[in-house]
Amino acid sequence: MNALTTDQLPVVVIGAGPIGLAAAAHLVERGVEPLVLETGPAAGSAVREWSHVRLFSTWGEVTDPAAEKLLAPTGWTRPDSSAYPTGGDWAEHYLQPLADALGDKVRYGTTVTGVARAGRDRIVDAGRDEQPFTVHIQSADGHEERITARAVIDASGTWSNPSPLGADGLPALGEKTAADRIAYRVPDLKDPAVRARYAGRRTAVVGSGASAFTALALLADLAKEEDGTHAVWILRRGIGTNTYGGGEADQLPARGALGLRAKAAVEAGHASATTGFRTQAVEYDGDQLALVAEDGRRLDPVDEVIVLTGFRPDLSFLSELRLGLDERLQAPTALAPLIDPNVHSCGTVYPHGVNELSHPEQGVYLVGMKSYGRAPTFLAMTGYEQVRSITAALAGDQEAAERVELTLPETGVCGGAGLFDEPENAEQSGGGCCAAPATLQIGIGTPAATSGGC
Repeated sequence: MNALTTDQLPVVVIGAGPIGLAAAAHLVERGVEPLVLETGPAAGSAVREWSHVRLFSTWGEVTDPAAEKLLAPTGWTRPDSSAYPTGGDWAEHYLQPLADALGDKVRYGTTVTGVARAGRDRIVDAGRDEQPFTVHIQSADGHEERITARAVIDASGTWSNPSPLGADGLPALGEKTAADRIAYRVPDLKDPAVRARYAGRRTAVVGSGASAFTALALLADLAKEEDGTHAVWILRRGIGTNTYGGGEADQLPARGALGLRAKAAVEAGHASATTGFRTQAVEYDGDQLALVAEDGRRLDPVDEVIVLTGFRPDLSFLSELRLGLDERLQAPTALAPLIDPNVHSCGTVYPHGVNELSHPEQGVYLVGMKSYGRAPTFLAMTGYEQVRSITAALAGDQEAAERVELTLPETGVCGGAGLFDEPENAEQSGGGCCAAPATLQIGIGTPAATSGGC
């Protein structure tokens, strides 16, 4: 296939979440045809799963400029820039209208099962870079199809792949057996069935990020209404000056307030903290569960467990591509040092673009939360800058691609040297410190898991 024909192919964007849809909007603005493939039945399907959670970021910080330009002719009205949306608000009032504006450039109920170079597995060198990509998909009814693309932007996030309870990064012994008593998302206690699951019961909350703060705060509120409700907060490290975040010093006030709510839950006795506890096993104790640590400690039995230890990328459908990923974070090699949560907070990560996100396989990019691999401190505005740069490069505007058009706030509280005394920071929220649920990251708090918003 010659270069001219390849250039006429669409750029496939995987995922119709905030970053994927922003990528499509930038491509349209550049005159490049996008095709967005979304597994779920609507835009922002992952975001809708934490629709009850409020972002830390305001509306003014979680909408993309190119997306707003695309929305303007539709009569869309931007929400109050100073207000804090929930995940449900974000999906209903921004993501779905944006997807609707893109029209048939977005396909729902479509799962990407593989991406490769046409006629080349990952071993073959000859003529590799001249070949387009083949994207293997499966529809909800099981129909299989192949789409040919000039480039692939993977914005599928990490929400569907939460990290397990085991402190070694693998499921704890008995974790799978007790799956019906273990949740990996912040519970929606407004749902009667979910509320009944935790009301009047002891619940272990494992994690030390914003998602854990949110769960503790919600359970504390429930404890005020339902006798016997108690949270057992399990941390793999100790409690220090930064355990509850930046408090009133946090430049993301909603996130600072969240940490203070978690602290108040502990001080009021609605939650008790167990530190230095690295879970090795989950054992049944009658009708309850007991967590056992690597050092042999065994906690008093609980009725439920909420695991909020971060998320990790699903790279399985990219196995035939030549990706350059850091061996620890599973993030692009050039990006990993910039986002290492042992060193950086979401406000100290230098804005980055196509250069840091490129791989040995030319024309494929991981963006959004997925680009951060296991690092938790992702910002929605960072993702928007990523796709602005990448789409400029795909359109041949290298000067714009290499230009930095984003200045991040120096929050200094969701990471940074000294905040984590060990490299198990994936225990921070599931979704990022500033980009999804205010319990997650985008402020994504990610799911995403999470996955709040900066």
